[in-house]
Formats: sequence, C-alpha cells, structure tokens
Amino acid sequence: MADGETTPPEGGSRRLLKRLSGVMAEPGDGQTRLDRIVQLISDSLGVEVCSIYLRRGERTLELCATEGLKAEAVHMARLQVGQGLVGRIAEREEPVVTADAQNERGFRYLPETGEEIYHAFAGVPIQRLGAVLGVLVIQNRDSRVYTEDEVHALEVIAMVLAEMTELGAFLGEGDVDVAGAHKRPFYAAGVTGQEGAAMGVAYLHQPRVNVQNPVAEDPAVEAARLEAAMDALRGEVDDMLSNDLLGHAGEHRAVLEAWRLFAHDKGWRRRMMSSIESGLAAEVAVEREQTSIRARMERIPDPYLRERMHDLDDLSNRLLRKLAGDDPAREVPEGAVLVARNIGPGELLDYGKNLAGVVLEEGSIGSHAAIVARALALPMVIQAARITTEARSGDRILVDGDAGAVHLRPDDHVLSAFKEKISMRAQAQEVYEGLRELPAISLDQQRVDLLMNAGLLTDLPSLAPSGADGVGLYRTELQFLIRAKVPKRKQQADLYARVLNSAGDKPVTFRTLDIGSDKVLPYMKRDEEPNPALGWRAVRVSLDRPNLLKMQVQSLLRGADGRGFNLMFPMIAQASEFEEAKAIVRGEIERHRAAGRRAPAWLNIGAMLETPSLAFAPDNFFESADFISIGGNDLKQFFFAADRENERVRRRYDTLNASYLSFISLIVERCAAVGTRLSYCGEDAGRPLEAAALCAMGLRTLSMRPASIGPIKRLVREIRFDELRAEIEAGIEAGEVNLRARLVDWAKRTGAPISS
Repeated sequence: MADGETTPPEGGSRRLLKRLSGVMAEPGDGQTRLDRIVQLISDSLGVEVCSIYLRRGERTLELCATEGLKAEAVHMARLQVGQGLVGRIAEREEPVVTADAQNERGFRYLPETGEEIYHAFAGVPIQRLGAVLGVLVIQNRDSRVYTEDEVHALEVIAMVLAEMTELGAFLGEGDVDVAGAHKRPFYAAGVTGQEGAAMGVAYLHQPRVNVQNPVAEDPAVEAARLEAAMDALRGEVDDMLSNDLLGHAGEHRAVLEAWRLFAHDKGWRRRMMSSIESGLAAEVAVEREQTSIRARMERIPDPYLRERMHDLDDLSNRLLRKLAGDDPAREVPEGAVLVARNIGPGELLDYGKNLAGVVLEEGSIGSHAAIVARALALPMVIQAARITTEARSGDRILVDGDAGAVHLRPDDHVLSAFKEKISMRAQAQEVYEGLRELPAISLDQQRVDLLMNAGLLTDLPSLAPSGADGVGLYRTELQFLIRAKVPKRKQQADLYARVLNSAGDKPVTFRTLDIGSDKVLPYMKRDEEPNPALGWRAVRVSLDRPNLLKMQVQSLLRGADGRGFNLMFPMIAQASEFEEAKAIVRGEIERHRAAGRRAPAWLNIGAMLETPSLAFAPDNFFESADFISIGGNDLKQFFFAADRENERVRRRYDTLNASYLSFISLIVERCAAVGTRLSYCGEDAGRPLEAAALCAMGLRTLSMRPASIGPIKRLVREIRFDELRAEIEAGIEAGEVNLRARLVDWAKRTGAPISS
C-alpha cells in the first residue's frame, strides 16, 4: 500500500485471521483445511464465491477448493499462467478487480465451474518473496466493485495462505507438485562461472525465516517486536557507516548510505505496522512488504533503480533475521553448495574450502566472487534464475559448472547420470596423477611447459600435485579486492614471500595490479565509464598512479629477498606504456639496492598481450620484453569486439575461428623472430581442443587453472602438433570460418583425448 492510502478497519481483519488460524490448528488433511478456509472467507466477507487456485508445476494453476462454484470442478479446472483472469494475476503478480468479469480483457470461461452467473470478480496473488504460489478469488452475481478495504483484506488473507502453502499445510500424501512444497525437482540453466562438478547439499547464504504462526496473537506485542528489530537494524547500519575501514567514498559506502535511508524511512515502517494491525505476525508483515518490493522490482527497467530496490530487499532480509534472532554461528555442513543472490569476495573467502560449489542467482564471469571461486577451484554457476526462491538449506543439489546448470532435488535418473559423471572424472584424475612427474612432450617431440594460474595462497598447495611447471600468473589484485583498505607494504611483502616459499624452485610470474573494469577496489572511487573494459584499468591506473605501482614493486622486492621472479604488466596497448612501467621498476630496484637490501638474483620483466594493437608494435618492443604472455580472455573479446560478460554475443565467437588462430600464429612468429619467450594464459589454455590448436600454432607454454593441467598434459603426450597444424592450415585454405567441426573430426580420427 502506498503512503497516504487509507487502511481498512483492522478489527474485522484480525478476527478473520484468528479464525483462519483456528482452522489451521484443527485436525484433518490438506483438502479439509482448504475447504474450511474458502467457506470461512466466503462467510466472513459476505461473498457468494471464494476459490483457491494453487500452482502445480511451472505453468499450471489448479482449482483446489471453492465455496460457490461447482464442487466437481475442484482438481479438474485448470488454467495456464497468463490464461484468463486467474492466470493474468499469477503472471503479473498483481490483483484484478472488475464489476463485469465476462467482459474483462483476457477472461476465459471454464464451463465446468458454473461461474457464468457471477459478474463481480476480485483476485489477488498468493505469493511469498517473489514466488507466486496460487491465486485467491472472490465473486458475486451482482455487478459491483469491491472496495479497497475488501481487496486489502483479501491480500492480507492471501499472505497467510502463502505462508501456510510454503509450510505444506495443504499437501496431501505424495502431493509434491504444488508450488511452495519445495519437494519437486528444479532445474536452472545458468552460466559457467568456474568449471567442474559438485554434488552436495544446498546452504543458503541468507536463509529464509520459517514462520510457524503467521497470525498475530497480540498486535501490540508484534508491533513492539518489529520496532525493536528495526532499532537494532538501524544501529547495525549506523555502526557500519561509522567503521573506519569504510570511511572512504566508494560503492560500498553508497550502498550503506542507501541502507540507512531505507532503515529510517517512515513509509516503510508504516506499511509494515499497518500489516501487523491487520492481524499479521511481524515476520509476515516484513515479508508482505518485501514481496511487494520484489514485484515492483521486476517491473523496473532502469538498472540503477532496480539495484536500489535490491538494497531494500537485502535490508528486509536483515530485518527478518533480527526478528528471528541472528545466528552468526551457523555450521556449514560437509559438502555444502553455497546458494546466494550474490556475494562479495571476502564473504566467499570466509567460507573457503568448506564449500563444494557455489550457485548465484546473479553475478558475472568477471566478478570478484567468480575470480575467488576460480582461485579456490570451486565449481560455480551464475545467473541461475530463481535459485534462492526454490532452494532450501539441506536440499540435495548438483552443480554442473561445465554446462552452467544446476539440478535441485534431482530425480533418480539425473542423480545417477551425475554420479557417473563424477566417477568418470575421478577415474580420469587417477590417470592424470600417473603423469604428474612426466614432461608434456608430444608424439612429434615438442615440449610444452604447463603452468598454473593462482591468486590466493590456498592455490599454492596445488602446484606440486597438479604437476605444473610453475606459476604462470599470480593475480596480485585479489588481496586488494578482499580488503577494506590498501594492504600495507609489510602485508604485501609477507604474502609475496609466502608465495615464493610455496613455489620452491619453480618460477613464479607476478602480474601487477589488474584493477578497473569489473575489478573495483572498495576503497577506490569508481568513475562512471561508458565502457569500463576499454577504460581506465590495469597498467593505465598504475601509470597514472605511479605510487601504487612503486609500492607494489617495493613489496615484491622485499618479499623476494634476493630470490628471482617474473613480473608482467597487464593490458599493455602500446610499447611506450611498457617502457614507462619498466622504467619505474628499474628505478625501484636501484633504490632497493641503495638501501642495502638484497636485489633479486634475476628478474624478467614482461607484458600481457591483451589488445590486438600490441601485436603490431615495433620490433624493439619484442626485443625489450623478456617475455610476453597472451591474455586470451581479454584478447579474444577485443579481437571479436564481443563483451565476454554479455551472453548474447560472447558465445558467437570461437577461439577455433580461423582468423583468431591466424592472429595467434602472427604473434608466435613475431616473438620467435627475436627469441622472446611467449605463453598463452586464459580459460582456453585449459580446454583440451583449444589447447591443442594453440600448441599447433606454435605456442609452447600454457598457463591455466591447476585442475586442467592433468587433462592437457595427457592430451599433449598423445598427439602430433605437425599433423594438427596441417589440418588447421587445410581448413584455412578451404575458406572455413570456424574450424571446430574439422578439429573435432580430427580428434575422433586420431583418438585424441579432448574431453576433460
């Protein structure tokens, strides 16, 4: 209800809800309860018809109880979501009120119900937190318009029915297909955030509050509970804002400021208090307002306004937990799969290795959380629609990170197939372990160095078991992203020392800060850019803020304490940027020596080639760089002008495109001409068919996630690069745009193990 609207007389509403509560407490099955409820509502509101339609499956609404329509229509009359007035209510999640239902747009006549004699119609969705569970309808013969008070009363009743539907109060034995039962299988097609497969139990990051009694026994007590919870919430938000760690301008503080505005909003409080006066328990009053928020959120096209509504939704969740009693010490069960709308990198790290996988309703492949999930080797699916609405903590859940799919409460056939997939992975892992100490040398005697990507200390124990030849990319920005302020030199130096200690005698390549675009530091003011991926990011930030680069280099030198390492700059677009950054590093080395500290035994300085422009840099750039690493993820998006965060375009372009492979060959030739070491770093380096093609084009160093090293090593040892190169060149000469089908056929003919 919007501010300024009148509220209905509360006494009658409360009396009706108490009578409903009494019906719920009576013995009997779910159908008996439904029959008593429609009779009670009909008598109390003075209407001739009261009907309850419950949702069965995804798209069907079934008449489950009625007072006034033909009794034989119960469980026989059905409508699809969007069909008729009842279906329209479910689809749009908003009431329909009319004095002449038969002439209302979209009306659908169901002859089995006998409703043709009724003209006046009012229906409201039975919904809870974004999920429509059914529709509650009242009807009369006379052409009359139901009052605002009557519709309000109907909405309050529907809220109680939603809570009881969620608790399974209307289910018969074996009746698992009613929406809200949360017992039937649910499938969500999402997007791969991190490859891999996990089987476990769902663990909600923000668990729902179960309300056993949705009706207020004493409105004054419920109002006092809500007021106390809101006071605690306001205090919590105020404490967050006064925290020194968040005393800087930035997105985090803007969110908290929005939270404070909402927490102190009188209209928000008044609407919830009005629901309590109507007879709802405090938790249900909050959920009623939250349900309204979510319904409005779905209809807002503006992304900024939608995000602000998300803020209020998050705040409502916090308020519900205050009412239920905060439980900060929830135990994470073994095999837990974290389910959340979204999550920050720090929060995900707090869960760490306790998790088997992660499923997010939102998120992006370049988000901080996805970066951490990849660092922790956690299978992850993002953009899994409705997963937080459907999942319950403890539900069995299967995460297929390879396919970007989630199976919740899977049936036996799906579960059996998934177990087979995991078993095959385990068997393959045994094969890979047998190759751990062997070199990756092809059948035509070409050696490939296989390196691993890392970003957290927890990655480093994977170095030896994976059989990696070293660390090809250490993402230094992760420790910046998970902190509330810039880590001090000593903190950075200690981390870099531990990385080198863990690597032992294997080489480590540190990438300087790659921030900007989708990696925004919480303490750094974010400038709004029309295209952040092409904006102020990576080495551009380091050159404009040289003190940030100097501090990082100083920390690296101190952490190395005389040991050698590789250092590379991200997102170099032209040779002058590389030379400028390299000069800063050389200057810091001289100052380090002058201070009497041990200089590195060796230091190779290189660049990430992520923009096509750098491939055409002058020869002296390739001579000046000690090594070059192709950053495949960014290079591919710039090469094809396809945003890798945009599902509508990123899948249109393929690494095995003839033009892209030809471009890779050009880079290989330029580096080979001057003897500069070259590697390929990115997701494609860990995908067998793509990795085989990259090697055939001349690459001899690949850097990937640890889990991919075994499959790629096995592949390299079982193929001939010269034969694959000939196959690729034949396809290019034949004018083929995409070579994937040709290379899959080659793999089948030769028996190349291209499935990981």
